[in-house]
Amino acid sequence: MESCSIELQYLEGKTIFITGVTGYLAKILSEKILRVQPNVKKLYLLIRAPDSDSAKQRFNNEVLKADLFKVLREKLGANLHGFIQDKVFPVPGDIACDGLGINSELKDDMCREVDIIVNSAGTTRFDERYDTAISINVLGAMHVLKFSKQCSKLKMLLHVSTAYVCGEKAGLILEKPLNYGETLNGGSRLDIDAEKKLVEETLKGLQDGNATEKETTVAMRVLGIERYTIHKNQSIFIDTNMLHGWPNTYSFTKAMGEMLLGHLKEDLRLIILRPTIILSTYKEPFPGWIEGLNKLICMFLPCHRTVDTYIVGYGKGKLNVVVGDRGSILDVIPADMVVNSVIAAMAAHQNPSSQTVVYHISSSRRNQLNIGDIEQIFVDYFKKFPWIDERGNPIKVKEFRFLNSTASLHKYIAIHYMPLLKIMKWVHLILCQHFQAQHIILQRRINHFIRLAELYKPYTFFKGVFDDTNAEMLRMAIRESNADDTFNFDPTTIQWEKYFKETHIPGVVKYIF
Repeated sequence: MESCSIELQYLEGKTIFITGVTGYLAKILSEKILRVQPNVKKLYLLIRAPDSDSAKQRFNNEVLKADLFKVLREKLGANLHGFIQDKVFPVPGDIACDGLGINSELKDDMCREVDIIVNSAGTTRFDERYDTAISINVLGAMHVLKFSKQCSKLKMLLHVSTAYVCGEKAGLILEKPLNYGETLNGGSRLDIDAEKKLVEETLKGLQDGNATEKETTVAMRVLGIERYTIHKNQSIFIDTNMLHGWPNTYSFTKAMGEMLLGHLKEDLRLIILRPTIILSTYKEPFPGWIEGLNKLICMFLPCHRTVDTYIVGYGKGKLNVVVGDRGSILDVIPADMVVNSVIAAMAAHQNPSSQTVVYHISSSRRNQLNIGDIEQIFVDYFKKFPWIDERGNPIKVKEFRFLNSTASLHKYIAIHYMPLLKIMKWVHLILCQHFQAQHIILQRRINHFIRLAELYKPYTFFKGVFDDTNAEMLRMAIRESNADDTFNFDPTTIQWEKYFKETHIPGVVKYIF
């Protein structure tokens, strides 16, 4: 990476276009820009909506009214409405559409004005429908790139990806762009056009066969699993330092999105940020903010909620068994630090360049946290501050139990759950379906338990360390500019036990429980 410097006033007078603004990270980014740089010229915010009024309504209801904006509301008071009207322009559109679905008149204005584009849109569900993941994470990235090339003043396209495009890898993982068509097992070749065509043909076949929406959803999820599994190294003699492949549809399609951007960008300045598992805010605009329950689908939590799945399940007394390794590396980073890195990267890369720069926004190299470390923090917290159930009784939590394989999980279920399930089934038959509800609940809990273990297994056994040499150079530039307080994303400043016990877990309890 070339040397860089940070000019604190860089965003003054700039017009910034942000996609995915109703998502967790883009909300925090929008709030931070408005709060620390009120002299920004405009924020264009892409919101999936059919028209301007609907886009404004979604912005007001899903973004501006969020608790996240309370500091800005208190700061501006009665002036907030006028300030937002002057600076913020919700744009109706859809990243999955060519031209981003923006009407031609507005698009022309934006292409003349926009200085910086931040693509934060994406579907983060691990087992997303393959057609949905392709249209948003892959083709969506391409649509943003095409739009970027039409912007006459554009300084850079900053694309938010995920560190887990690396797949299931051990050892030091470098900050380098992905090569177009390259797979992680070193054997197969990834043809993105062929993947897109396969999706189209499969959908057509399902439609011609009069498949229901539910049948189509299941088929497209299965297709995603089949496609990323093809590129896994299936050998039983895998060295732990070898590449294994992508663990889910999410990381697979995010990798394809990166490849397309690198392949098609030409001389465009491209910055790729790869955060790891994103947690609640560390300090700004206040500690512990995290997306509320309306954005949390417990069965299918996205990557930045991996840790929170276990916090919720454990605190409510429903989950104390983990399929994983206590020594596995849990790379987490607070959301406001990710946002600080986005703004720092904007300010650092002002000079035209065709070089693609990749940043790992991570903690594993400089302030490593293992699953065993966090396990004890959960136990200590919920023993001291137990969750109170709907009857007013404190939930008593148990010590965590770690299982080292999926086979161990099935054995555990066979011993601890299946006898009770069989008893319920027989009682249910004898007593004329009297225990039907309890039987269904227990079966669902078992299925949910197995599903969580499969979804999160790549992360509960993860042995990789994310190199952050480029990110450290960016942090050095921040220190030299005396901007540490404003744009801090240094993981060494985090005391993990204090952060989890005093900030993150209380935030999860407040906003998610």
